[in-house]
Amino acid sequence: MPEPGAAPRRSPQGVPYTDLPHIVNADGLHLFCRYWEPAGPPRALVFVAHGAAEHCGPYDEIAQRLKELSLLVFAHDHVGHGQSEGERMNIKDFQVYIRDSLQHIDLMKSRHPELPVFIVGHSMGGAISILTACERPEDFSGVVLIAPMVQMSPESVTPFKVFMAKLLNHMLPSLPMGAIDSKWISRDKKQVEAYDSDELNFRGGVRVSFGMQMMGAVARIEKEIPSISWPFLLLHGDEDKLCDIRGSKTMFENASSSDKKIKVYEGGYHALHHDLPEVVESVLKELTGWITERLPVATSQQNSQIQP
Repeated sequence: MPEPGAAPRRSPQGVPYTDLPHIVNADGLHLFCRYWEPAGPPRALVFVAHGAAEHCGPYDEIAQRLKELSLLVFAHDHVGHGQSEGERMNIKDFQVYIRDSLQHIDLMKSRHPELPVFIVGHSMGGAISILTACERPEDFSGVVLIAPMVQMSPESVTPFKVFMAKLLNHMLPSLPMGAIDSKWISRDKKQVEAYDSDELNFRGGVRVSFGMQMMGAVARIEKEIPSISWPFLLLHGDEDKLCDIRGSKTMFENASSSDKKIKVYEGGYHALHHDLPEVVESVLKELTGWITERLPVATSQQNSQIQP
């Protein structure tokens, strides 16, 4: 509890959290949240996990399409991202992202205990989604993964680079490595410009310690893949230079799920939901269609089917 007269906690942009939707995580950090609530009773809950160096705002188009189908969509900016507290793009343990996601999901489930829960994750958010669902496989009706971080790009994990990262992690963990190159986000120049002009996106270099956490998450996913049994949809562009498509193919081939699908977009870049307009539309149709096909049949529909 804040002491009487204490200044209100503010977002990194200086806005008091009393004016922003937020949750407080187990470390006492305030996480900015977004909610897209349908007009009528929701049919399901959908949690969205954004990628590294970005925030949950750019998922509005996905969320709006799901909201139109009477789904309640919710998301937060991960620790150290967007309008949430925490050192920018630095994390003591990747598990914090999973723990915070489960906290937010549990909060929404407590308000809507009867509803099925889905997760949509992109890039690093895909890794978070996979590990979140692996932690509580019985809790989720399905997971949609857009270019998930299942395998690092070959250029970033050469034996020499991995050796140097491990060495530097002991000596200079805060040393910045290369920044994310926005030209590989999308083939649509307007989308790249929007990404570059978004002040909530992180511009600095990825730290050695953060890179090590990402590699650790990928190693965990590799071990988990054979035991994955929950339904999932994988969407990946074959020209993705940021998250290797071979990771998605490996997951699809080796996961034990009986309900799994992969769609590869020829020439597609990393953020398929912000790629060329025809790709964006296809992604939205695939995602919304896949989720709605896995919703429980509404009682009114059941009744109409029973009547002679």
